[in-house]
Amino acid sequence: MTQDKPQAKIWTAALIVIGDEILSGRTQDKNIAQVAAWLNVQGIRLAEVRVVADDMDHIAEAVNILRARNDYLFTTGGIGPTHDDITVDAIAKALGVDVVIHPAARDILEKYYATRGGLNEGRLRMARVPEGAELIENRMSGAPGIKIDNLFLMAGVPHITAGMLDALTGTLEGGAPLLSATLGAWAPESEIAGILGDTEKAHASCVIGSYPFFRNGTVGANFVVRSTEPHDLETCRAALKESLEEAGYEVTDGGI
Repeated sequence: MTQDKPQAKIWTAALIVIGDEILSGRTQDKNIAQVAAWLNVQGIRLAEVRVVADDMDHIAEAVNILRARNDYLFTTGGIGPTHDDITVDAIAKALGVDVVIHPAARDILEKYYATRGGLNEGRLRMARVPEGAELIENRMSGAPGIKIDNLFLMAGVPHITAGMLDALTGTLEGGAPLLSATLGAWAPESEIAGILGDTEKAHASCVIGSYPFFRNGTVGANFVVRSTEPHDLETCRAALKESLEEAGYEVTDGGI
């Protein structure tokens, strides 16, 4: 009698994108994709994303909900020098702690702004952290990100966010990275839904996503197979390709 292989833990994260400018449409968010891609390399799944206005109570509520049901919670936006940058205050409220000036953050900002007009009241706001927090290095603009418990507070500017993610690389516990392989075919989803379902059912460690499109008057779709197991991924990809070809569809490796 063989024993089933124990199910590996799936590490999850959530992301809160903070800012009225995102919800108004004035600014298009670019952080969701880069955070998701970075998390995947760390072996962590981005399980959910919430966009929240610059509202203290709404941010605090979202923080407490999402941090409780995920291993990690990331936020982007609202940690700058202006009066409407209230993420630190909202998270301190959610955690029930005070907001304090982090001495190392103040030192970093004093050095950064020494030749840039000095450290004024607005710039000093970027040294404020929830009590008990640690810093996330920011090589781009001086002002650090913030880490407290399973929360990671990062800038909203995408290239600064990228630098903070780079500083965190390899520091979080996670599982196996999620791998993927893509196939494309000029096939309406409604005609091959059974093939997709049967193939996924036959390969328990894999999931198949279908992404339809309409080009040049013709309907097609790309199919993305995902798994943490390289061998299982390839087996599922090959089986899906074979089934689609047997059904009369020409399949393009890598997608259309």
